[in-house]
Amino acid sequence: MVLSTVKRKTSTPLNGTEHEVNVDEEDGFILRDRLLPLIICLLRTDKVPAVLRMYRDTLITVMKASIKSTVAEMLPVLISKPIDSDSVTGDRAADSDAGGQSLANKLRSLSSEGFVQLLSAIFSIVQVHLQQAAEVKKIVQWIMRNLDGNISPDDTNPVVQHGGSVDLSQEKDYDVTSRVSNTVTRTPTKLPLFQGKTNDMSSINSIKNIRADVLRESTEAVFAACDAAHGRWAKLLGVRAALHPKLRLQEFLIIYNITEEFIAATEKVGGRLGYNIRGILQQQSKQFVEYQHSVRAVLDQEMWIAVDVPEEFQAIVLSLSSTDFPVNGMEMPSNDNNSKLSEDGVSTSQESAHSTENNVENSNGTSTTSNENKVESTSQTENSVAGHVRPVSQTIVLGGVGYHMVNCGLILLKMLSEYVDISKCLPSLSFEVVQRVVEILKHFNTRTCQLVLGAGAMQVSGLKSITSKHLALASQIISFIHSLIPDIRRVLFLKIPEVRKHLLMSELDRVTQDYKVHRDEIHTKLVQIMRERLLANLRKLPQIVESWNGPDDNDSQPSLFAKAVTKEVTYLHRILSQILLEVDLQAIFRQVVQIFHSHITEAFSKLEVSSPQAKNRLCRDVQHILVCIRKLPAQNFSSEPVRNYGLLDEFLAEKFGTKVDE
Repeated sequence: MVLSTVKRKTSTPLNGTEHEVNVDEEDGFILRDRLLPLIICLLRTDKVPAVLRMYRDTLITVMKASIKSTVAEMLPVLISKPIDSDSVTGDRAADSDAGGQSLANKLRSLSSEGFVQLLSAIFSIVQVHLQQAAEVKKIVQWIMRNLDGNISPDDTNPVVQHGGSVDLSQEKDYDVTSRVSNTVTRTPTKLPLFQGKTNDMSSINSIKNIRADVLRESTEAVFAACDAAHGRWAKLLGVRAALHPKLRLQEFLIIYNITEEFIAATEKVGGRLGYNIRGILQQQSKQFVEYQHSVRAVLDQEMWIAVDVPEEFQAIVLSLSSTDFPVNGMEMPSNDNNSKLSEDGVSTSQESAHSTENNVENSNGTSTTSNENKVESTSQTENSVAGHVRPVSQTIVLGGVGYHMVNCGLILLKMLSEYVDISKCLPSLSFEVVQRVVEILKHFNTRTCQLVLGAGAMQVSGLKSITSKHLALASQIISFIHSLIPDIRRVLFLKIPEVRKHLLMSELDRVTQDYKVHRDEIHTKLVQIMRERLLANLRKLPQIVESWNGPDDNDSQPSLFAKAVTKEVTYLHRILSQILLEVDLQAIFRQVVQIFHSHITEAFSKLEVSSPQAKNRLCRDVQHILVCIRKLPAQNFSSEPVRNYGLLDEFLAEKFGTKVDE
């Protein structure tokens, strides 16, 4: 009956599982009528424990055979169903193509839904057998507790009311008065087991020993049946161990939940924990988490180009920062979207500059224009659904601050969202999830540092150089994750026991500090780039100054040195101001202004300028550079009312008696 019902349901989508098994009350009375005289006879011949051991072995054999026959009957029905191509993994498709000759291959060829339907059928069959075994156990224990000569009756049992005798009129669990057979109802109300005096100490001890043996063996029989069912279920999970980590979260959750329900139901009947099946389930759950962590090696393909931010990713940030966050994984787009992220970023400038860095950046921008146009058109097509274009933004907003993103940053955000979903849906794995999140945050930070600061992207991604724009985008991603970590920690720690929080919190604190140090190192690198460019131009200064003392030098324009220095720092400011936050710009250019004042003042002080023409040229250069410095975002650089006032201003006032205002 169970199998026929399940087979009918295989034609409809799986919308949940029902495993309630209702035992017919009349069948229970008939079973008790059959067992009562049999057990009394076995008790008088002292054979009940031995027969119960045989019964236990029979239960194990029947349980295994029932599960085996269920699999044999259900597999042809489930395999004949059309396979959903969207949910077929590579391994399962290969098994299906190979013909699935073995039972293991047939099980692996099942879709996730088909496998759940098979488990559901087995669950129902096991429930039937366990329910009957539990009924037998209940009847045996009822008989043993109500033997004539019971010296310590259980007053809480409504069956036992008069010194250990069986009072059928008081029995509540079994309304025997109207249902049991005439043979049983005509028997005396007491069940005499031994002839003679039942209050003899030897008889009392014998009854107690027999009762203990029978109760133990009846309990062991039911537990053995549960253990056999656990073993067969665990084998079915083991056959598909390579497939389950690759499932979507929703698919894995269905298998996880039905297994948890199966364990709870059978443990309730068996009375003991099923350590083996629990271990298998925990192992596959950990493998599922590990696989999510291992398949995301995307940093090495990153080209460090700014991309637009689809609305879905902004929704993830909002859900993580919300105090009553939902499980958003059920509403997120599929993993295929990872390959559909747009790469139409901020177009690179075609400005010419004297530095090699700027020239390389221009060539990179030119070479990627056609590819960006292709991806842009593809992205527009993908984002249009039924004529509606999904909203996108150039930045992702967190805490009221907008951050520019690259592909790997969006993919990392999606990964973190999936880990939050796993933690929410599988609370038993919360600790492992936090550990994985810590690992992936460490890896992302370390690998980004190697690729950008360490210039590794030139080898693995084919970049010709690491430009200031690449550094600025890396700073934005690192700053974004650094700001997101507190929300991630708050959400993930909801499921972590207090005793284990301290260790994880210290690890996350170290990761947060590593991100801050990394961001500061990127800013230091940007300052270093400007310093190196300034020093390169300063090395050319003596040669330029030699032409100032000539009588024919009537040029009223700033020198090539002053033009080059101001052009490069202006270009850096323009690039960084498009990407970085204002607070980061202030921090970077405060150092740049300091370097300009100190290095240029020192270099100009060492120049030997004697002719009036040379002095005029030097004064024009100082004024030209100071005008540029005034425009740089270095708030609170000095206490003077003049913006970015420094050593170069003092040099101008001392040497030429003039100044440059705002």
